[in-house]
Amino acid sequence: MASLPRRGLVPPLLWGLSLFLSLPGPVWLQSSPPPQSSPPTELHPCHTCRGLVDSFNKGLERTIRDNFGGGNTAWEEEKLSKYKDSETRLVEVLESVCSKSDFECHRLLELSEELVESWWFHKQQEAPDLFQWLCSDSLKLCCPSGTFGPSCLPCFGPCARCSGPEESNCLQCKKGWALHHLKCVDIDECGTERASCGADQFCVNTEGSYECRDCSKACLGCMGAGPGRCKKCSPGYQQVGSKCLDVDECETKVCPGENQQCENTEGSYRCVCAEGYKEIEGVCVKEQIPESAGFFSEMTEDELVVLQQMFFGVIICALATLAAKGDLVFTAIFIGAVAAMTGYWLSERSDRVLEGFIKGR
Repeated sequence: MASLPRRGLVPPLLWGLSLFLSLPGPVWLQSSPPPQSSPPTELHPCHTCRGLVDSFNKGLERTIRDNFGGGNTAWEEEKLSKYKDSETRLVEVLESVCSKSDFECHRLLELSEELVESWWFHKQQEAPDLFQWLCSDSLKLCCPSGTFGPSCLPCFGPCARCSGPEESNCLQCKKGWALHHLKCVDIDECGTERASCGADQFCVNTEGSYECRDCSKACLGCMGAGPGRCKKCSPGYQQVGSKCLDVDECETKVCPGENQQCENTEGSYRCVCAEGYKEIEGVCVKEQIPESAGFFSEMTEDELVVLQQMFFGVIICALATLAAKGDLVFTAIFIGAVAAMTGYWLSERSDRVLEGFIKGR
């Protein structure tokens, strides 16, 4: 039987190679597409302004540190007073306030350079916070402290800076508060020894601050209110249990003077004269009770004469009334009384009494 002719191997190999090359290659052989670059995020103008102010403040620190600190204190104090608010220092700070690649910073500085100069030469004393004055009050790029958002809505109570109105949106806290998990927590100045109270005062923590209140009079130093929180008892007080109580000095003889008696006071005592005695030159003497005097005992002689004249006048008027009725006896008495009074008034004594009465003697 005749054998079949053998086919060549080249055509199948070429076909297989072309098929292999037409298939997609393995992952490690495939070229990865070029990464798509995300467009650069544009910073909010407030962030740019804050960065400018932060860089400006660092420049202030650097200029003082680099130019002074050589040890000659008297010379430095004299030169520093001139350099501190000088135009030379301002120029040095502004030259390095923006990095070369920070276009937004340079643009903002160009727009606000006159404002910065105005603040430097005229506004530092009344507005020491450059960020508040420049970014919030002047350029209106940032919300005031304690607000957020385009409409500058108020932050939650103790938040100085925030991202929203909730308690958990705080970014910075007001003085007396500490940031903890985006919440402002009151600092207990009394428990952390940040309070500064006097020796005879104790500390009371309040929201965001503290108060110093006076200790009880019974205490020499205290840890709280009342005689039960004393560190030590004041003179005139003694420890009774856990409290400092007043000592009654009058239980012992403490007033040596004759006719004296003791009166206990809070933390002390005093010696006073006994009842019926009064103090004269440091000695208790018996009070003299004046004798009872008559009704006219305190009147002067002239006052008595005037009183007599008034009495006689009343009598004469009564007699005149009776005489008018035609009674001869009363008429005679009336005429005699008038004659007597006329003679009295014409005498020297009457003139003296009348003059004294008119002058108010």
